[in-house]
Amino acid sequence: MAVNAVLKQRMLDLGLTQEELARQMNAALLRITGSPGDVSDRTVRNLLSGATRRPIARTRRALEAVFGCPLRELGFDLPGTTASPEDPVERRQFIAAGPALVLVSAAPVAGAPRRVGASDVERLHRRFADVITKDHRHGGQLVIEHKAAALADEALSLQASGNASQRIRRQVYSSAAAFRSSAMWAAIDGRRFDDAVRHMHAAQQLAEMAGDPYIKFRIWSHAGTMYRHMGRPADAAAVNEVARKLGITRQDPMFASLGLARKGAIHGVAGDGTATRRAFEQAQDAMLRADPDDHRPVWMNAFYDQAELDSLALSAYLALGDFERAEAHGHRCLAALRPHMHRSKAIATARVARAQLEQGDVDPAVASAMSVPADAATRHPRVVGMLHAFGVRLKAVAPESTLAHTWDQYARETWRQPA
Repeated sequence: MAVNAVLKQRMLDLGLTQEELARQMNAALLRITGSPGDVSDRTVRNLLSGATRRPIARTRRALEAVFGCPLRELGFDLPGTTASPEDPVERRQFIAAGPALVLVSAAPVAGAPRRVGASDVERLHRRFADVITKDHRHGGQLVIEHKAAALADEALSLQASGNASQRIRRQVYSSAAAFRSSAMWAAIDGRRFDDAVRHMHAAQQLAEMAGDPYIKFRIWSHAGTMYRHMGRPADAAAVNEVARKLGITRQDPMFASLGLARKGAIHGVAGDGTATRRAFEQAQDAMLRADPDDHRPVWMNAFYDQAELDSLALSAYLALGDFERAEAHGHRCLAALRPHMHRSKAIATARVARAQLEQGDVDPAVASAMSVPADAATRHPRVVGMLHAFGVRLKAVAPESTLAHTWDQYARETWRQPA
């Protein structure tokens, strides 16, 4: 029984332990089949020791996906023409996987593998920046979610299309994780929480494979927001703490600030006013300590600034019923928002309208609500929900007022109609 020296060297090249290889193979099987893998440390030991010379189809596909090369280049014997007892089952599983299997495993089997390099990574970065731009303009749309998920699959197919250095492979995995986290965010923003959870699990696995703390922060921080919107503040606080404990929050106060601001928003949903105020004070202090010239990921630079901090405070104080403080943060947010933040402007405006209404300022509240752009008011699920709740509350506060009738007419003619 000869040790598989080729596989051992491949693992050393990628810095993989037996446990890490098993985890990556299981992640690959989840992507390929849609079901979790069952590869264990013992499976990997058998592959390394030579006890397993001809892996079954399921194991073979996972190995090819992780290493991005055919089985013959990993020191194994090619499967014979006689199928093992498990082959028919495996064949049905992989045929059922359809296009996903093609993306992951077809490229390395045919022809000489290409070299995956920095230009490929740069192209992925440009496409990610485009996803971010579309998200800030439209937000929550199913087409954005599907596009981001498709780009994640494209990045993974790139892994299987040729040879690459360990550094490039990690960057490609990082890009795939980034695309999945954008799909996750679009689903959160669109109130498609089951889909968001599915994207979250895939993104977390890819981020682990990439070893990228920045994208890990984004995913766990998004998870905190997801559970907050689902009305589960305890879960939101727990996953937000995972993000806040990553080393980058100690290295860069801007990440610390975002983690604290989202912590404050979670405390608001939980009804803890003291903790909310403390978190936002700390978030503001951290932001003031941050170096504006530090190099940060494009997704961080694109959205987190003073306006976003005030937007989170607006949300928190609105949840607490501190409507005066909420409105003050809302006006600060709107004054500081960058021009490309269309979705954020619509959300903040709808929240300001609600804060004004709850203070009895019906006239400015209706004016604010009517200023929400029609495309967001009709197409963005969060904004649609906020404006519907505003209308219901307006009827309760001023049921027979002229302004209530004005709003009803406006709603019928404008934001309830397809934009």
